[in-house]
Amino acid sequence: MNYIYKDENALYFECGYSCDNAFLLSLGSEKIFITDGRYTTEAKEQAKGVSVVEANDISKKAREILRASKIKKIAYNPLEFSSRDIDVFKSKLRDIYLYPVPNLSQKKRCIKSESEIALIKKSVELNAKAFLEFANFIGENGMGMSEKRLYFEAKRILSDFGEYELSFDPIVGINANAAKPHAIPSQVKLKSRDILLFDAGIKYRRYCSDRTRTAVVGDKFSFKKEQNLSDKEMQKIYDTVRKAQEQAIEKARAGMRAKDIDRVAREVIEKEGYGKYFVHSLGHGVGLDIHELPRITKNSDETIEDGMVFTIEPGIYIADRFGVRIEDVVVIKEGRAEVL
Repeated sequence: MNYIYKDENALYFECGYSCDNAFLLSLGSEKIFITDGRYTTEAKEQAKGVSVVEANDISKKAREILRASKIKKIAYNPLEFSSRDIDVFKSKLRDIYLYPVPNLSQKKRCIKSESEIALIKKSVELNAKAFLEFANFIGENGMGMSEKRLYFEAKRILSDFGEYELSFDPIVGINANAAKPHAIPSQVKLKSRDILLFDAGIKYRRYCSDRTRTAVVGDKFSFKKEQNLSDKEMQKIYDTVRKAQEQAIEKARAGMRAKDIDRVAREVIEKEGYGKYFVHSLGHGVGLDIHELPRITKNSDETIEDGMVFTIEPGIYIADRFGVRIEDVVVIKEGRAEVL
């Protein structure tokens, strides 16, 4: 298959280097990395298995190379290119058929190599360490801090003062704000017996991690899965989410459809009467992108295979009161899910 990439993570996966203004053409056995003069030196030093071509107008240069190649068709990911990009290519390359393949690079990256799994595992371990440090910070200094301040402190701790990039902006939700799955930090201040939801991830050598914990604020604050909530209904909801996550991890198998793993967790939550409060999918793939294939949703027919890495993150969200989500990254290994 001949194809063209623009997305930075797709570029990186192909050749070990990326920048914000480049195309990668894969034409038969030849790969060509086209970029401008700002990046040429780095590209030649770091990119592997490609010919580096410098151009002021990388789109024009890509079209020139394609015309000279005499190929008949080339695939592209419509999620990487604007409609204007494709219109220009098609108008200038009338003899070449450009056809869309959604998630073109992600499909190639869906099953991770052992080296990729090792990098993700390292990212997960560093993230878990940052969670522990953030929990200690909250226990010592967090009382009375706003979500916005906690958000700032979380980014400082997660990044280790700039050592690591973050997989995404962390989510810090107290009580009612925790009922919003992607809550924006507010001026609400943390106090004893509050429910705190924390969702965060870091990157290690570009590979992402993702983790969520929900905890009750007390004298010995911790993000451990064992949580004792003062309210009986809150405890039931927390225990239900934890059970849903643990059963989904335990029952996940290679050969299952993604939607069947989602169903395992969803049925636990529905049985307890909270089905309508589980408002998102069970999980998503993790790798160079924080959201990759496979999609662990109630409608996904994707077949789970060894080497796939994804999250398991059920949640229950009671509007204007509180929310609970528990998330870990797993890899399918020897047919079963292993928590990284």
